[in-house]
Amino acid sequence: MGNMIGSGVFLLPASLAPFGWNAVGGWIITISGALVLAWVLARLTRALPEAVGAVGFVEKAFGAVPGFLISWVYLVSIWTAVVTIAVAAISYLSSMIPALSAHAFLPAIGAVVLLWLITLLNLRGVKEAGSFQVVTVALKVVPLFVVLVLAAGALATGTGHLTPFKPETISLTALNGAAALTLWALLGFECASIAAAQVRDPAVNVPRATMWGTGLTGVLYLTVCSAIALMLPEAIAASSPAPFASFVERYWSPGPAALIAVFAVISCVGALNGWILMQGEMTRSMAERGMLPAWLAGTDAKGTPRRGLLVSSVIASLFALANSSRSLQGLFEFLLLLSTSASLWLYLACALTAVRLNIARGWAIVGAAYAIWMLWGAGIGASGLSLVLMAAGLPIYWWSRRTSAQQTVQP
Repeated sequence: MGNMIGSGVFLLPASLAPFGWNAVGGWIITISGALVLAWVLARLTRALPEAVGAVGFVEKAFGAVPGFLISWVYLVSIWTAVVTIAVAAISYLSSMIPALSAHAFLPAIGAVVLLWLITLLNLRGVKEAGSFQVVTVALKVVPLFVVLVLAAGALATGTGHLTPFKPETISLTALNGAAALTLWALLGFECASIAAAQVRDPAVNVPRATMWGTGLTGVLYLTVCSAIALMLPEAIAASSPAPFASFVERYWSPGPAALIAVFAVISCVGALNGWILMQGEMTRSMAERGMLPAWLAGTDAKGTPRRGLLVSSVIASLFALANSSRSLQGLFEFLLLLSTSASLWLYLACALTAVRLNIARGWAIVGAAYAIWMLWGAGIGASGLSLVLMAAGLPIYWWSRRTSAQQTVQP
């Protein structure tokens, strides 16, 4: 939940406002699809505990090269997720410090600075990063419940109302577009499976964390994001750099709204911490499997993959700077769709793995169909680019395998 509750819930109401009630349908589709995929991952974890995580499932079913391709594109999704969350944090900071968004390149530069501050925290060790995560998870749910209370009070007293539901405005295209955006908010339900090697009793705890985390986060997102998108005027919600703060200001007062923005930044920073932890762990794991240069597998005395963290943060920084000419909202939405489509290849591969190994086969077929539909919904630009980035990793794989083989034959 710490990795899932981050930037998505705090910026998505602005992106979803133009979709109206289609956004509610998009949330329902996304939550249902995520729960199906989460269940498939849970069943795979129970059936194949020796595979040690989602990537291991794919490698076991389809071989080394497909396993690498899925590992690589998922690592790309983590890099882009890190940047997206950092951009979201800067977006909320800009509502308090307007100078941060005064020039085109400042949001990306601010995101890079924040990214490195959290990287430095992770370099101190997993224990320190984990303690920081516990604190931020406790704090980040505060604004969610504030919005729920305000929305319930406004609807009960008649001081607020939902956008009228008009069946004729519901369309498959709009539902698909909304669902592609909302899936970003639930990315991370696979994290417990990815980190299975570090989890005590993974056959029990990984499925438990995966299902409960996905379900509870989905319900929170559905109610909170829908309240903001449907109770604020569309023009205000769609153009607000901090829709949570705009909602609280409208239904409470400016003072608490400013405080909500602070909590939103804390939430984004907490999620950023979790994903930076994941990028280090993913890089180390791939290096140990011979998918990346072996020196990336090195850890310090505390078990921290320092090289993997540093290299990953450099690459994530390049993603941010390469797209620095985009507007704050444009940068967020572009990286959101790229990260989502890159993650979807892992979800599709895990579902196909379950089909091939005859594990939860019916659910896996539904999950595979959902992943394919979401790849289409993310758009040819984002999904096509994620596919290109997947293939771009092959030279690194071949070089890593060749180097490993040479080291093996040396006396």
